[in-house]
Amino acid sequence: MSSIKLPVYNQAGVQPALIGIPLIGVSDVQVLGAEIKEQGKLIIEVESTLTGTPCRKCGQAAKQGHGHDKPRWVRHLSVFGLKTYLRFRPKRCRCEHCCEGTTTTQQVEWCLPHSPHTKAFEAHILLQLVNSTVEDVSHKEDVTYDEILGIIDRHLGTQVNWAAFEQLGVLGIDEIALKKGHQDYVVMVTARLNDGQVKLLAVLPDRKKKTLVKFLRTIPLHLCQTIHTVCTDMWEAYLKAVELVLPGAEVVVDRFHVAQKYHDAADKLRKKELKRLKKELPEIEYKQLKGSMWAFRKKPADLSETETDVLARLLEYSPLLRLVYDLRLKLTAIFEEQDLTKIEATQKIKDWCQDVKQTGLTCFDSFLTTLNNHFDQITNYFINRHNSGFVEGLNNKIKVLKRRCYGLLNLGRLFQRLFLDLEGYRLFA
Repeated sequence: MSSIKLPVYNQAGVQPALIGIPLIGVSDVQVLGAEIKEQGKLIIEVESTLTGTPCRKCGQAAKQGHGHDKPRWVRHLSVFGLKTYLRFRPKRCRCEHCCEGTTTTQQVEWCLPHSPHTKAFEAHILLQLVNSTVEDVSHKEDVTYDEILGIIDRHLGTQVNWAAFEQLGVLGIDEIALKKGHQDYVVMVTARLNDGQVKLLAVLPDRKKKTLVKFLRTIPLHLCQTIHTVCTDMWEAYLKAVELVLPGAEVVVDRFHVAQKYHDAADKLRKKELKRLKKELPEIEYKQLKGSMWAFRKKPADLSETETDVLARLLEYSPLLRLVYDLRLKLTAIFEEQDLTKIEATQKIKDWCQDVKQTGLTCFDSFLTTLNNHFDQITNYFINRHNSGFVEGLNNKIKVLKRRCYGLLNLGRLFQRLFLDLEGYRLFA
């Protein structure tokens, strides 16, 4: 690693001493001089110590010197808060192997050919972008918006690099709306590796079966064979696409999507009963049911003392709602029971369905139909307790990213920014 010597003055401004500053990320150069400009810029003049370069035509080593190319200025990591630039003239070499005597400009390892920055500086910018915005980093680092987009494009792809994977493990498929209320869904495909790492694989433009099938078929065969589980919701296009392309994978309908279905069924009855009670109860008694929505939705262990009282009052007024509430808790308890095999869980869920039918309740009818249509995929949860929790965690990160960037509709940019938020610290810190 090369270094520069800068003068350091005492408080009186006399008797300068020299301090060595390493040029981090810059190798195979000698420092010819350094100068601080009035604009607060530090200009460091360097020269490559390497001799020769691969010929651009034949690829063999061109060692005969042939002068220098025009000067280049590249931005480097700041020194003591000063914007720092490296100034150098790339060497040119003549090839002795080509009959035309081809000349080639030497490329330095620490800077890409057409980049106005060193690789170290670009890695620094990418690190600053993690959990931030292009606009913020542009102001903080005094780099233009377009320059930052260029840095992103030089270092981050818009599609997954399959060569970076040895295995995939559990696949997760879920959608998220890019525009609130517009049904403008994109599909996120992620993987949870055997060591627990969550990796982004794709951002797909829609929820169609053919779109997902097309992506799944891009997965190399040796990686397809490592996918043992696919976690998803009950969207038919996802289920059919996985069945078509990954027939050997175990499909698990996420238990939290299942819970949402029967919770919604119970909640609809709650709303219906509250409308009835509002008409039948005196106003002063009905007001005592304020806050019953959250009290009814929460787990009993999460209730405050006040919420417990409100819930008890609600269930006392509505025996029908008490029955639904108990059935909801009973089904949740089945999913949370440890060491329950699929066969045992299957029997318990069937018994629960029978209990619902015996009560004569109709609020669960739609859920019972859903349960019947996807029974095997739902009960697959009890084999290894896989769920889409890791996918939902990524969805939350996407929501934060969208708000931070005031919307992000370009799918390539969305993939890059998500990849950077997930992998940035590991790659560039």
